[in-house]
Amino acid sequence: MATELFDRDVDVVIVGAGPVGTLLAAELRMARVRVVVLERLPERSPHSKAFGLHARSLESLDRRGLVERFCEGARSWNNGHFAGLDEWVDFSTLDSNHGYALLSEQTRTERLLEEHALEVGAEIRRGHEATAVRQDEDGVEVGVSGPDGRYTLRAKYVVGCDGGRSLVRREAGIGFPGTGGRVTARLGDVVLADRENAPMGMERTERGLLFCVPLDDTYHRISTFDFERGKGPGEELTMDELTTSLREIWGCDMGAHSPRWLSWFTDSACQADRYREGRILLAGDAAHTHFPVGGQGVNLGLQDAFNLGWKLAAAVHGWAPEGLLDSYDKERQAPARRVLANTRAQIALMNPDPYVTQLRELFTDLMRKEQVNRHLAEMLSGVTVRYELDGPKHRLLGDFARDLELRADDGKSLLPEHLHGATGVLLDLADRPEVSEVWREWGERVLAVERVRHVRAACDQEPELAGLLVRPDGYVAWAADRDASGAELRDGLGAALATWFGTA
Repeated sequence: MATELFDRDVDVVIVGAGPVGTLLAAELRMARVRVVVLERLPERSPHSKAFGLHARSLESLDRRGLVERFCEGARSWNNGHFAGLDEWVDFSTLDSNHGYALLSEQTRTERLLEEHALEVGAEIRRGHEATAVRQDEDGVEVGVSGPDGRYTLRAKYVVGCDGGRSLVRREAGIGFPGTGGRVTARLGDVVLADRENAPMGMERTERGLLFCVPLDDTYHRISTFDFERGKGPGEELTMDELTTSLREIWGCDMGAHSPRWLSWFTDSACQADRYREGRILLAGDAAHTHFPVGGQGVNLGLQDAFNLGWKLAAAVHGWAPEGLLDSYDKERQAPARRVLANTRAQIALMNPDPYVTQLRELFTDLMRKEQVNRHLAEMLSGVTVRYELDGPKHRLLGDFARDLELRADDGKSLLPEHLHGATGVLLDLADRPEVSEVWREWGERVLAVERVRHVRAACDQEPELAGLLVRPDGYVAWAADRDASGAELRDGLGAALATWFGTA
């Protein structure tokens, strides 16, 4: 590819073509933003640390018309674990149409999201490594080393989705405080000679923990967790190191052989002190890293992308109201802090020290209580994330908009169907003239669904709604009950539209 093809400006450069980077690229392209994704690897990695999608990610994918694509041919399960305790976390109790976890290895998730990004016109350059990032008042320059040599890209904004060792974060001077690793995990996708007698799930011994699950008819995912050795085994894990660890922790190596992937990681947990520095932003592991227990990491990063995409597009197009782009940092810091906290708590409960055993037994008993089990299910799946938004207070403000069933003269639909275009959606649920009059001034940025009624699913006693304004990421920006006055409808909706969708 000739060097001159790269001598053009783009709106946004994304560094890193993992699941978060590719999803963000798709969100930006759907908003007509010129975006280029740089990825240093020449092709997608065939290996996955993460292999699950939780309810909030599935709900969000449903709002882009993608959830069926992800569910096709994939296994799901209704239960999960917390710190490997004997009592299962029951996802089927969630207030969601997706009360389950989906088995989708990160490589598969990445492939499906890349296909989506390419379908909507994103440009992904594999084998192109970002080497330097420098910003000024008007834009950002990214130095790139590609197959045909070095070149420079200039963009209005740059987003680092380049992992825990993020170059973009370092170049922006953003701090990454946290706790260092004390637990070493060794991971291998291997063939087990004694496959029939292999344990299933998490097993705790006096010397550490073993995680063992079948990936297919041939390979198992094996992980050992060593609480005594604070250092990793080096740059690369060897099969001998993995089998030695298996024998030390489990007592035998189960005849593990023929590894197709070996890796190691620790329980270090860090979070960027800010997700934005001028025209440079962070998302995914570049913004937060933690021990991958509970399958929360990829899901947390995908929610970063859903939150950031439409806001960054508004900034690129010049209509973003004051503070909109800063709200990304404000809204996404707290969910990451909660994930880091609960993964640290799980590590503490997984410690093989006999003094921890009775605490585990107590937690197991607590998990048998419906309220506790539901709390853990909601925490792991991310469905309780709610943003503290300014505006007239309403019970739904800042919450994720549920799958309302909408009825009109020409048939029925579900709310997620109206969000497939990644725009804001206004539901006029009472045919109040004040709602339609205000909306028309923002009609190019917000899709209005008029003359519909909704079927109340949560509680028959809940007051009926007059209107609902849903942001492109699925969160409620404004809501009013049917008995609201005309002035309340006009003023409240007008203020919310101006806050999230700029000047009329």
